[in-house]
Amino acid sequence: MTAEFVVNKSFNTNRQSAWRYVLSNIWHHRFFALTLTIGAFGNAMLASAIPYFIGQGFDVVSNPDEQALQGILSICLMIIASQIIRSGVQFMRNYSAELFAQRIERDVRDELYASLLGKSMKFHDSKPVGEIMARVTNDVRELNFMMNPGVNLIIGSSMFLLAPLIASPLIYPPLILVPAIFVTLHLFVQLYFVRSLHPIAEKVRASFGDMNARLAEALDGLQVVKGTAQEDAEIDRFNSLANTVRDYYIKQGRIEARYLSFFLHGLTFVAAFAHAITLYNQGILDVGDIVAFIGQIYLFGFPVFTSLFSLSRIASGLASAERILAIINEGTDLDSNPSGMSAPVVGAITFDNVSFGYQDGSPVLHNVSFTVEPGQTLAVVGQTGSGKTTITKLINRTYDATDGRVLVDGIDVRDWNLGALRSQISIIEQDIFLFSRSVAENIAFGQDKWTQEEIVTSAKKAQAHDFISGFNEGYETKIGQRGVTLSGGQRQRLAIARAFQSNPPILILDDSTSAIDSATEDHIQKAIWSAAEGRTTILITHRLSQIRWADKIVVLRQGRVVAQGAHEDLLQSSKDYQRIFARYDEPASQNGTSATDTTVDSINANGAAGNME
Repeated sequence: MTAEFVVNKSFNTNRQSAWRYVLSNIWHHRFFALTLTIGAFGNAMLASAIPYFIGQGFDVVSNPDEQALQGILSICLMIIASQIIRSGVQFMRNYSAELFAQRIERDVRDELYASLLGKSMKFHDSKPVGEIMARVTNDVRELNFMMNPGVNLIIGSSMFLLAPLIASPLIYPPLILVPAIFVTLHLFVQLYFVRSLHPIAEKVRASFGDMNARLAEALDGLQVVKGTAQEDAEIDRFNSLANTVRDYYIKQGRIEARYLSFFLHGLTFVAAFAHAITLYNQGILDVGDIVAFIGQIYLFGFPVFTSLFSLSRIASGLASAERILAIINEGTDLDSNPSGMSAPVVGAITFDNVSFGYQDGSPVLHNVSFTVEPGQTLAVVGQTGSGKTTITKLINRTYDATDGRVLVDGIDVRDWNLGALRSQISIIEQDIFLFSRSVAENIAFGQDKWTQEEIVTSAKKAQAHDFISGFNEGYETKIGQRGVTLSGGQRQRLAIARAFQSNPPILILDDSTSAIDSATEDHIQKAIWSAAEGRTTILITHRLSQIRWADKIVVLRQGRVVAQGAHEDLLQSSKDYQRIFARYDEPASQNGTSATDTTVDSINANGAAGNME
């Protein structure tokens, strides 16, 4: 299957249907399935022995003789011995069932997580995080419950259906009639029950996923919710989804309330008594036989009462398996290309008539062409929405070009080994993502081996060492999720330190100094130029001080390249570029503002026609 990432492990599961997927996972742990079945069979047969021994006891008591006391004692000892053995096989069954269920849950969770890592960003952009989390956590857990107690009870109860069919004919062959009729009708009821319950179980799981997605979205945007005083509105929306989940559970309960096997069980007792008494009146059976036979019928109570619960677990587990398979089987348009080019990157980048759109029929880039030589610094400028960030995402194959080619070192990026390509490209984005880990771990993210000295050196280059040293625990300070405990400038400096630590041949900075004050930027800019030395650097920026020092500049407008070249050449030849620098020197000199402090946006605010229309 096409995937961006393929784990070095073969799951060997059948993904054609939910049933086949579940059965293939069971087959992987067939030893425990076998011990579970053996334990369940032994438990049922030894349970069936109790009414048989009790029946014999009734016969001894009904016809007392000199050996009666010894006979009763022998029967008691046999009952005790059989139940001691039964406790052992029951332990084997339950232990196997739990181990069986936990291992299957682990395997499915591993497979699903590996599948999610292998999906393209196009897939993840279209799926709410909460919905994915519901499948990874709750749906996978439902598969565990499907195995234990679900499958465990199904196998156990089926043995209790089998035991009376074996024991009754041993008492008197025609006595098999009533148990056989009950088992046949019970199996039909179970089949009908599962078919009725399955669609409702699917809706329960889907509605739970919707509710979880809303919850995750609200918590992720909690600052916005609180900032706009929308708590009541969010509570109402969540309650509406919670009510939907409740309603489907109630529908499921109504189906369960009409489970006909309870009624059949009662009728079976009546029919069994009638049959046994008829044979007793004919002199065929004695009291002990009747007691033993009715005791066998009593065993049907376990499969009847447990099947209602276990079948619900089976229906819910199958619905969850379908939701998990829907994720695993969904295709992705990117491939890791493990046999592709894996050589060290030199840094040449070429866009050859590249067009791209996030959605079909809505292109963002149109026939974009430019070349960056190894070690050069390229600045990409243009108005918001012109496609600047999209260009960076095509270089490391976050997305693939719709038309045309993106080349790295003269080789189409699709012909590179994806892992080898991405490991040699470092991107610092506008929206900085930091993990809930220590500062040092965030800086070293992506590096298998690193030293504290290397971390400190990278932090100093990114002008982050001073504020990190101000933390109580320094580089071991745990930062909050996504770095919410840090300022915007601090997050960006940590991201820049991460890029310095990886030492990539290609460095992409997507407006990465937007949240840094001018005084700090003076120092960071020197570090950026130092880091850019000897490597290909692409700048997506509005800061004119960075644009003018680039070796080459590409000007975008509405997804098209309208000009490209060096700063001085573009000032002479490109009206679009001239608008950026219109009256740049005058405001800067009159207001006493340094070149570093001035941005395209600030020029626009001072009246320059810099909106790049």
